[in-house]
Amino acid sequence: MTAAAPIPRHYGLDWLRVGAFAILILYHIGMVFVPWGFHVQLARLPWVAIPMLASNPWRLMLLFVVSGYATRALAVRHPTILSFVRGRSIRLLVPLIFGIAILVPPQIWAELASKYGYPESFWSFWLHDWLGFRAIGGVVPTPAWNHLWFVGYLWAYTMAVAAMLALGPRIARHAQAWFDRLFGGWGGAVLPLVWLLLVDIKFFPGQSETHGLIDDWLAHAIYFPALLFGFGMAGSERVLDSFRRGWAVAGAIALASYAVAAGLEWRWPGLAGAPPGLGIVFAGARAVQGWMAVVALIGLAERFWNRDHPWRRTLTEAVFPFYLIHQTIIILVAFHLRRAGLPLWLDAAILIAATVAGCWAFYRIGREVRWLRPLIGLRPRGMPGRP
Repeated sequence: MTAAAPIPRHYGLDWLRVGAFAILILYHIGMVFVPWGFHVQLARLPWVAIPMLASNPWRLMLLFVVSGYATRALAVRHPTILSFVRGRSIRLLVPLIFGIAILVPPQIWAELASKYGYPESFWSFWLHDWLGFRAIGGVVPTPAWNHLWFVGYLWAYTMAVAAMLALGPRIARHAQAWFDRLFGGWGGAVLPLVWLLLVDIKFFPGQSETHGLIDDWLAHAIYFPALLFGFGMAGSERVLDSFRRGWAVAGAIALASYAVAAGLEWRWPGLAGAPPGLGIVFAGARAVQGWMAVVALIGLAERFWNRDHPWRRTLTEAVFPFYLIHQTIIILVAFHLRRAGLPLWLDAAILIAATVAGCWAFYRIGREVRWLRPLIGLRPRGMPGRP
């Protein structure tokens, strides 16, 4: 049984989730212009990396923390673990499969056509190559889930949480008590930071996330603990209170750490030619920035944003459909802007406008069509839940 005390609605975390997804969409628009490489690009501007670093270390970690809180709130509403597993699988796996089948293929086709001279039409690609289970041209694997890796990881982590819940309520109570002792007060800010520093500097130095699930130990070392932290935080007033009281200090530390990372990136883009040892400084600054930003934002949400608004229900419902479709819109619009010869500022403005309009249309149309609702991550009409 998962039944326990209901988790109160935390409007501040709803607003954080909306804001984090909005930043994620802007971040992916920025990827069209960075020197790091993306599916389709209009430029490679080193300076664009500086503002991108402002959110890069914390945006996904924050989403997993907030998702952990929401997972706890949903779990206690189900009478059995089996019903919890079934409900979360429907809400996550159905849109994931839909996305892999319909939303991601245009991204891969546009990448192949723009970077590698792929000669076939999209329809030919979708019919003959998408499910080929091979790397086309030896470089682009198919099929793929691209940005939808987040949904796949969230489902996998949720299943792991369900397995933990199956150990019984007594163990769950002991685990919550230990969580309060460890992370109440200063521990909630310091202990996760120590872990992140070990992950980035000691355990996986210089490595990148693969988003391949099976081989992505770096990502799992960051995001699964983040989700578990959010799960525990949902039952811990001590942690929320410590974040509420310490948000200003955490925010100042996050800004100072960002200044260090941004300064290194400005002086040595990509750390190319940087003196030995600065890679560790850069990784450490990003780790500090990442967790301190999470602490500060949750504290801000707890102190100032924990209130409802008429737009809150719509926006919290819309963020998942927005997430599913946004990258496909960005890549296809960028693909068609490549030869337009427009100024880059106008390219960016068109990308932002088209992405917002396309995401909104995808959500508004999908929510009104009964059979589309589960495909875009919405509950069937009449199904109870937490909007």
